[in-house]
Amino acid sequence: MKFVVPTVLLLVAAIHLLPLLGIVGPAQLQRLYGVPIQDPVLELLLRHRALLFGLLGGGLVLAAFKPAWHGAALVAASVSVAGFLVLAWSLPGSVSPAITTVVRVDLVALVLLVVAAAVHLGPRSPK
Repeated sequence: MKFVVPTVLLLVAAIHLLPLLGIVGPAQLQRLYGVPIQDPVLELLLRHRALLFGLLGGGLVLAAFKPAWHGAALVAASVSVAGFLVLAWSLPGSVSPAITTVVRVDLVALVLLVVAAAVHLGPRSPK
């Protein structure tokens, strides 16, 4: 059981690190999200989003190896994933197939995070 939380944090970190590729430019953003990025302001916002996801993903990787950080990392990842799901569900039928894939991946991530949180908060084994 002691590997559940670190493993989940690493898996969710990988999910958050994938959008980091979008920092390179609009072609990568279009591949990631399945929508044309023609507005320079939209490109800037999405590239900044990629940077922030990279920071969160990197933090989750570090936290996976620092048990004292597990709780904070689980909260940060859960807020990110659940927040995106709420926002996506507020636009029914308005998302691209690529975003639908992100929603499905985030649903799996949320389930994993709930399991990891239960393990993290559950009874501690005697040492």
